[in-house]
Amino acid sequence: MQSLSILGVSLPFPGAIPLDDSVHIPVLSRPILELGNPQPGEFWVDGTAGGGGHSRLIAEHLGASGRLLALDRDPAAILRLKENLPAHGKAHHASYDTLPQLLEELNWPLVDGILLDLGLSSDQLADQDRGFSFQTHGDLDMRFDPTQGEAAWEWLERVDESQLADAIFEFGEERFSRRIARRIVEQRKISPLRKADELRELIYRCVPKGAGRSQRHGRIDPATRTFQALRIVVNRELDILTNALQLLPGCLKIGGKLLIISFHSLEDRRVKHAFREDQRLEVITRRPIQADEDEVGINPRSRSAKLRIARRILPAEPILAPKRHN
Repeated sequence: MQSLSILGVSLPFPGAIPLDDSVHIPVLSRPILELGNPQPGEFWVDGTAGGGGHSRLIAEHLGASGRLLALDRDPAAILRLKENLPAHGKAHHASYDTLPQLLEELNWPLVDGILLDLGLSSDQLADQDRGFSFQTHGDLDMRFDPTQGEAAWEWLERVDESQLADAIFEFGEERFSRRIARRIVEQRKISPLRKADELRELIYRCVPKGAGRSQRHGRIDPATRTFQALRIVVNRELDILTNALQLLPGCLKIGGKLLIISFHSLEDRRVKHAFREDQRLEVITRRPIQADEDEVGINPRSRSAKLRIARRILPAEPILAPKRHN
């Protein structure tokens, strides 16, 4: 873990970074405020608060008479949020699919809006100790919550070749998944793959030249898809999203809005289909909203962001406890 002693702070877990040091720029803020339209006195939930950019914007529009519940699985994010949210904002270390039971525990009413900004934050990507970026020599951890579950390198040590290849293909949409999985299994017989850059170099040896070695001309780095797949597996991202899409509409009052930002097709397809099929919801965005050229110029990460919004239209149902993930 990189030392932070020179900053005069002591942080309790790997991946924690100093307060007010977020590098994450919130995407699609304008359409969120215009179409989500948070109003003074309303109750809102930011289910993936991260660096707090969206949370602070929403809290400002809610005013002191409103309430904001900011959730995140990453304890480093919660540490920052507790210092930076206004008095009417509350940070809570939790996954967004546990929202039904949280509202009950906190004695909150059904809410006016829920926002999810899915996937990886820029803060997590920038932290060299977390292994999210293949451009670092950090441990291949990849957990959103480094206090829970197994790290990516631990999963790579035990998974069989066929299951690994299937995961890389399904969650990374990587056409060279079999080749990459075979090489990983061969390598772990010699020594564990513990570092992000070690896995990157292994992937480079598996992908033919010209198959996307750079980001120029619309091509992505060949390590991107495998790293995405490992992150999704380690954090159970799609399982949690699928579960939440069933539960979160029941947390909204009539007229309440569910806003979800996705960054790849695996997420977006699930959101699109869930919105269309859920009879409790009315789809507001027939097509996903994407960043304009001005925003992409300021924040290139916003290029792949897609925002979908739905409104609760049917009467409220009892809040159900979420399914447990093994």
